[in-house]
Amino acid sequence: MSAFLSALAISFGVIFVAELGDKSQLMALTFATRFRTLPVLIGITIATAVVHLVSVAVGYGLGAALPTAWISLVAALAFFAFGAWTLRGDKLTEEERGKAERTTRSAIIAVGVSFFLAELGDKTMLATITLATQHGWLGTWIGSTVGMVAADALAIVVGRQLGRHLPEKAIKYGAAALFAIFGVWLLIEALRELL
Repeated sequence: MSAFLSALAISFGVIFVAELGDKSQLMALTFATRFRTLPVLIGITIATAVVHLVSVAVGYGLGAALPTAWISLVAALAFFAFGAWTLRGDKLTEEERGKAERTTRSAIIAVGVSFFLAELGDKTMLATITLATQHGWLGTWIGSTVGMVAADALAIVVGRQLGRHLPEKAIKYGAAALFAIFGVWLLIEALRELL
């Protein structure tokens, strides 16, 4: 039991610190200005749990890395599409706005897919793989997942506060710019590995 708790505590601490200032935390902040908090947090949790389960499986069972270059390339293209979609914008009637605020499924899917793609090959995934090679898989998985969700929840709280004080146009352009930055970042990572 002490090995489990040790893996849990070490993984939580390492991933929480690694996530501070990471692109995923900036994504959480961006999504929090557009969607309600609970769907964003659910999407982050699901994506993180899946990515970190893969990470501990790789680290604990195989000890090898995933082919991150192609994954980063696909993720970059997805982020460029998210940025363009954000800039295009949508106009909602009051009735549609009310439905959108009550609808959580599409927000969970958008956030979950974005985080899943962004985390594949990211430093937190690689850190989780490394931790899993040295500690038990279950403690590492739970600790790394909770550490990342906690760091991103911190960003969500900040994002919700900003969303109340910034004009909608600033949020739209800021979110599109962040998605473009994430896309460029991932594209550079992919090209560096492929070329």
